[in-house]
Amino acid sequence: MNASHRPALTGIDTHAHIFRRDLPMVSNRRYSPEYDALAEQYLEHLDRHGLSHGVLIQPSFLGTDNSFMLDALQRYPQRLRAIAVVEADTSEAQLDELAEAGVVGIRLNLIGKSLADYVSPAWTALFERLARRGWQVEIQRGIDDVARIGAAILATGVVVVIDHFGLPSAGIDPSNPSHQAFLQLLGHERVWLKLSAAYRSHSDQQQAQQLLVQLRQAAGGIERFVWGSDWPNTQFEDQTDYIRQFAFIQALLPDEGERAQVLTANPAKLFGFDVSR
Repeated sequence: MNASHRPALTGIDTHAHIFRRDLPMVSNRRYSPEYDALAEQYLEHLDRHGLSHGVLIQPSFLGTDNSFMLDALQRYPQRLRAIAVVEADTSEAQLDELAEAGVVGIRLNLIGKSLADYVSPAWTALFERLARRGWQVEIQRGIDDVARIGAAILATGVVVVIDHFGLPSAGIDPSNPSHQAFLQLLGHERVWLKLSAAYRSHSDQQQAQQLLVQLRQAAGGIERFVWGSDWPNTQFEDQTDYIRQFAFIQALLPDEGERAQVLTANPAKLFGFDVSR
């Protein structure tokens, strides 16, 4: 598809990663890919599944060097948006550059990180700056901690997006205070949730269905739920793929109207796909 052609909205995958194995990677990474995952391959998956748009998420092993992802945005501006990784002291000029390319938020992959860092004055000031831009802060953290840090970030006025069902590795127990806080957080109008990568919390289809019942009740509906393939499913490449992840959301949301809401209407609003670039 021509990069300048603006396709009609038919579905949005809100979570995928692109990279090359020869790119510079951070020294403290938890994972090193042994293959390339290119934007063109990703777009082929979208096309094959009748999806018009996608959101690229900066992978943790590339750190704050978003250049490979930005290059893809420049080549496919009508089809892609992105979530970047930045330092707390990133400048307004740097944020302007990211916004011009199609970045609409930042990601905090907090696996193995100290939560205290993200309530510091420097990070709080950044979140407040992002809130003024209408950006989002995407959080990846296990359910026992995500509400605590999510509530603090939410207090700065920014939109919060929670990755991968909130990573409930053993389900959601409403009697657990941390899980209860997580469910309460979902009720806030600026909190969104990705129905993505259930496999990362060891949830099968049946368990995900049970989770969805709890999540839907806590959020007051599905108006702030979106879906992501998590392609290329790093560290789980031998267990799943794009085809299976798309089939997963189809089974999770068998009602065609609800599926259209989660795959199209909701993410179009969250990621600004209804705004021409």
